[in-house]
Amino acid sequence: MSTEISHNREANGTQHDKALIFELSKAGRIAYSLPEQDVPDVDMDTLIPADLRRSEPAELPEVYEVDVIRHYTALSKRNFGIDDGFYPLGSCTMKYNPKINEDVARFPGFAKIHPYQPESSVQGALELLYRLQQDLADITGMDRVTLQPAAGAHGEWTGLMMIRAYHESRGEKRTKVIVPDSSHGTNPASATAAGFKTVTIPSNEDGLVDLDALRAAVDNDTAALMLTNPNTLGLFEEHITEIAAIVHEAGGQLYYDGANSNAIMGITRPGDMGFDVVHLNLHKTMSTPHGGGGPGSGPVGVKAHLAPFLPTPIVGQRETGEYFLDTNYPQSIGRVKAYYGNFGILVRAYTYIRSLGPEGLRQVTENAVLNANYMLRKLAPYFDVPYDRICKHEFVLSGKGLKQYGVRTLDVAKRLLDFGYHPPTIYFPLNVEECIMIEPTETESKETLDAFIDTMIQIVKECEDDPEFVKNAPYTTKVRRLDETQAARKPVLNCACGV
Repeated sequence: MSTEISHNREANGTQHDKALIFELSKAGRIAYSLPEQDVPDVDMDTLIPADLRRSEPAELPEVYEVDVIRHYTALSKRNFGIDDGFYPLGSCTMKYNPKINEDVARFPGFAKIHPYQPESSVQGALELLYRLQQDLADITGMDRVTLQPAAGAHGEWTGLMMIRAYHESRGEKRTKVIVPDSSHGTNPASATAAGFKTVTIPSNEDGLVDLDALRAAVDNDTAALMLTNPNTLGLFEEHITEIAAIVHEAGGQLYYDGANSNAIMGITRPGDMGFDVVHLNLHKTMSTPHGGGGPGSGPVGVKAHLAPFLPTPIVGQRETGEYFLDTNYPQSIGRVKAYYGNFGILVRAYTYIRSLGPEGLRQVTENAVLNANYMLRKLAPYFDVPYDRICKHEFVLSGKGLKQYGVRTLDVAKRLLDFGYHPPTIYFPLNVEECIMIEPTETESKETLDAFIDTMIQIVKECEDDPEFVKNAPYTTKVRRLDETQAARKPVLNCACGV
């Protein structure tokens, strides 16, 4: 079997895959043609100071257009995305991005405007932002929303900075943020970046916040508790109102990490649970593109008492109906991003919300939860299940039982690559040994889920019958298993080749 796989791997390669783009370079070859210049000649000495200009031309390959196309097409085929296949990455919600979102984002009135145009010339864009602010406020149960933050972690930091400003406006210098041990890694990082110390509290035997540990940790120095609900184990915090009361009685604020809001959207709202601040990951909940370094979007919603501290500008509407950029927030924490947020991503999110409507958003949640529970029950006989109960949109398995065959969770993930699947999240959250975290999302069919389930079961049987085969996977990928320690310590960041 391994010989056949190896042969197929060689056959899948192409001649162009193995060629360096610079090796194809021949003087005089051109891959582009520029339009005739339609502006007056400019004195380069006036336009760009001499000390900022190159002394000699950049070393760039000279190739034909077809060579450029083949080079980048070959590279693109080595990426894996949601349009290629099933992508069950737990906690990250890698779901299908509807193409209508892309169409609308490319409307000339959205794609070809400039953020510094006069407000009167971009009323349509401002209206979209205003309506999106209102929609996200309604969905989360918040009073006001800023669209500026560029990603979820940026939204966390923004929310914490508002919490900090709120406490300082009351003459309080609170320095502590509490995070559960199942929190996203960005939570303590964002709290630290915002100038707070973090205190970690453990989960109880049910995988939920340990209320006694929370009571012991909360005091007059507590600025906030950062919480995801459902949490990173895919479990709903059943005592959320009691948690909110504990934090609020101490004068702290309750921060909602919205990474998992696609598990509650249309059914309940963070604002109704007692949260004061919430960020949403539009690249998770609202189907905008996710991965590749961005652009992301992490809008932040707040209750009324935190609204004075929102970043500016906020899109407002005058009595005349005209939309404008409102900067009249004397207590604002200031701008947190250039311009007004990642506008193209916001257009995509607005399109998604308006395409589905309230009932559609609720159905998204219900389908995501149904799919996750279906997969959990099907896979439970083959893996350890640390929290064997109804989950929300994602669930956690443990591969610790496979260690008896000398196989680890990492080996299972690598073997999945041979079947054309992106592996699920592994070794996170950290409080589950040999963790496998799966999120099927609502956009996958039962047939896709069944095929993945069958593959996981097949891999378990391979672990029993031929563990060495699993431990040496993958076999069909362009690159075999890497020395991950060496890759992290000595990365090669300047490759300009097609191999």
